[in-house]
Amino acid sequence: MIEEKTRIGKDVIESLTLAMYDDPKFIYREYIQNSADQIDIAFEKGLINSKDECKIEIKINKFERSISITDNGTGVQAEKVLPVLKSIAQGVKDRTKYKGFRGIGRLGGLAYCDRLIFETSYTGEEIKSKLIWNAKELKQIINNRNKKEDAADVIDTITSLETQPAKKEERYFKVILENVSNDILLNKEKIYDYLSMVAPVPYKKGFFFQDKIYEKAKEYNYTIDEYNIYINNEQLFKEYTTSIYEGEKHNKRKIDEIFDIEFFDIKDKNDQLLCWGWHSVSSFVKQIPSVNIARGIRLRKGNIQIGDEKQLVKLFKEPRGSFYFFGEVHAVSSELIPNARRDYFTENNTFKIFEKQLKEKFKKLHELYYYSSQVRSEKKKIEKLGALTEEFKQKAEKGFTKPKEQKEYEEKFRKAKEEAEKAKEKIEKLKGKAETDKAKSKIVEKITKDIEDKLPDKVEIPENNNEKPKLLTDNLSKHNRAERKLISKILSIIDNVLPKELSDIVKQKIIEELNK
Repeated sequence: MIEEKTRIGKDVIESLTLAMYDDPKFIYREYIQNSADQIDIAFEKGLINSKDECKIEIKINKFERSISITDNGTGVQAEKVLPVLKSIAQGVKDRTKYKGFRGIGRLGGLAYCDRLIFETSYTGEEIKSKLIWNAKELKQIINNRNKKEDAADVIDTITSLETQPAKKEERYFKVILENVSNDILLNKEKIYDYLSMVAPVPYKKGFFFQDKIYEKAKEYNYTIDEYNIYINNEQLFKEYTTSIYEGEKHNKRKIDEIFDIEFFDIKDKNDQLLCWGWHSVSSFVKQIPSVNIARGIRLRKGNIQIGDEKQLVKLFKEPRGSFYFFGEVHAVSSELIPNARRDYFTENNTFKIFEKQLKEKFKKLHELYYYSSQVRSEKKKIEKLGALTEEFKQKAEKGFTKPKEQKEYEEKFRKAKEEAEKAKEKIEKLKGKAETDKAKSKIVEKITKDIEDKLPDKVEIPENNNEKPKLLTDNLSKHNRAERKLISKILSIIDNVLPKELSDIVKQKIIEELNK
């Protein structure tokens, strides 16, 4: 019996590189992930005394259509360049320790350039190596459906190795993409926004709660991996802020603020920590608009984001729930393993426990913004009374549109006052329910801090006493009674068809013109 040798065709290269991901920006994450691992290894080997000595530099040149990602971690020894960098899916790194371990991510750039180059030098070696992948030729080979070729043969065809002299003390690894085809990858602003939430970088200095997060991490004996990463010399930071905005990126206004954060964790039946996290506490006036780059509860492993901002949406009671918060879930357990696309974890028993318990944690988050909605709803009734009171006083002073309008306002006021008094009672009950819940207590305190000013104990209501109310048309002395009555009807129609603010302006203008 003749045994047929297993052959792996060229299309597997496309599956693992050209067609692996939906979002082209992933290549930055993959290369940063590998750089971070090499910096960790450099620290373990004693090549550096602190990770702060190292940095990852990204250079984007949209005019030359080139990208480079350079780190000063370990570099790769000359003798290992071919066996390590030319192989696919033969990662040798410990998946329980390192961020990248499958050995496929580094080839992602092949989909978006004509040449992908790995250039490296190792400490103590007076040589630098350049492994060149001809991505343009690779695409031509894969698209040629008339010829069957083995994946290994194709790789041998499109790769070449060059060596050059180097200084003995040089230590670096550089990824270079030449003639980049995708414009998004050359958009520095978009890449900065993307990596600010995906890459393992420090919190923005203006985020007041970062110290609180670091202290909690220490309690868990957990180190939040952070690296000095730059894009065209601008350092990357996580875009968390204490203010919440709406509008456009360069034209926004503050609508809410973060006044506290809360922590949570998940452990297995043996009391082993699976993950821990934090979430923001605000007045929850609305879903956080997308102009706030950091919105949503983000999932991280090794401080690198898993998936995107929508990754944990399905675990909330309602899809919008995640976007009422800033927050992070840091996966700790070695059994929570990112899948090949790094958009979630591979399924196992630990993952099932993690997902089930996290869903329970998120129920409390739903309760928080729902509680805030109840408090704000009652507060609006009290604010409505204050606004109506001012409106009533102005009407009484300037004049009503029609004779019966005063009575209508008196009735509106009485109803509003009754609703406001009930609302105040409801808020007191809500305060009582929040006594044992720190977050809810802070929410109700923040929302209702000025509530006493909104509910006057006594408001003077002008009584009719059989006297005619003052009308807007009373000062139209040039016009007879019939004309004033007609004008009053016209003003009433304006009230019915226009918004109040516009109606008041139009009516006042008419009165002014008629008095000339």
